[in-house]
Amino acid sequence: MNSHLIGLSHIEIVGEDVASWLQNLVTADLENQQEGTALGAALLTPQGKILFDFLILRTGSHTFLLECKTEMANSLAQRLALYKMRAKLEIRTAINVFIGVSDQSGTWRDMRFGTPVWRRLIEPAENSRHEYDLLRVAYGVAESGADYQLNDAFPHDVNLDQNGGVGFRKGCYVGQEVVSRMQHRGTARKRLVIVSSDTPLPLPGTPILVGERDIGTLGTVVGNTGLAIVRLDKAAEAEFPIMATNAELSLALPLGVTFNLNPETNHG
Repeated sequence: MNSHLIGLSHIEIVGEDVASWLQNLVTADLENQQEGTALGAALLTPQGKILFDFLILRTGSHTFLLECKTEMANSLAQRLALYKMRAKLEIRTAINVFIGVSDQSGTWRDMRFGTPVWRRLIEPAENSRHEYDLLRVAYGVAESGADYQLNDAFPHDVNLDQNGGVGFRKGCYVGQEVVSRMQHRGTARKRLVIVSSDTPLPLPGTPILVGERDIGTLGTVVGNTGLAIVRLDKAAEAEFPIMATNAELSLALPLGVTFNLNPETNHG
C-alpha cells in the first residue's frame, strides 16, 4: 500500500510542559505514547462534540506535531493558544506538508489501524489516496469533512473510542464528562459502519433511508463500498431495504471494533 496525501499541515508544539498540557486538553491518552507514533485525537466542545480532529505525532520528549487539514490549521492553532495560559511551551506556525502513507516503512506508525501503517514526509506529489481510503473503510477510520461535519458528532459517533483516540482512564479534558457518560451508560446510538452495494454508491453526504425514515449519512465512498454514520437501533428495526438514493445497502462492522450491529448488545 502506497498513497500520497495532500492538503495537510503540521502544527509544532514544543516545551517542557507540552505533554501534560496536551494530556489535559485532547481526547487521546498520551501518557504512554512512544516517539515515532501517531494517535488520532480530537479537541471537543464543552458539550462533547468534535471541534477539531487531528493526528498527534510524537517526535521527542518535549515535541509534538499535530497533523490536520490545512483548511483548519490556523483556526486550530488559534484555539490551542487560548488554552496556553502559563504553560511552558510554544505553538509554532502551521506549515503545509505532503504525507506518504505505506505499509512498509515510515517515520510515524499510525496507531489507528490494527495493521502496520506508516506516515512520512515526502516531496510535493499528486494526491493518490485510493488505497489509503480503502484501508480507512476497512478499519472504520473517519475524517472530518469526508465522513462527518465538525461541531456535529461525538467521538463515539465516529469510532474515535475504538482506535485509541479516547482515553477513558486519564483525567479531565475538555468535553470529558459527556464522553465518559456515553461510554459508561452505553448510550451511543450512532456508529460509523461499512456500507456496500451491488451498484456504485452515490456521493458522500447522501442520506441513508429506510422507507422515508432518515437513519444516517453516507461518508467516504470508494466504488461500491464506503463508510457511513448510521443509527444502529433504527437499522436493526428496518422493515424495508436500507437505501442511499437507488443503491440498496448492506451494513458491516469495521475490523477490530468492539460494538455490535445489534444495539441491544452494546449497553454498558
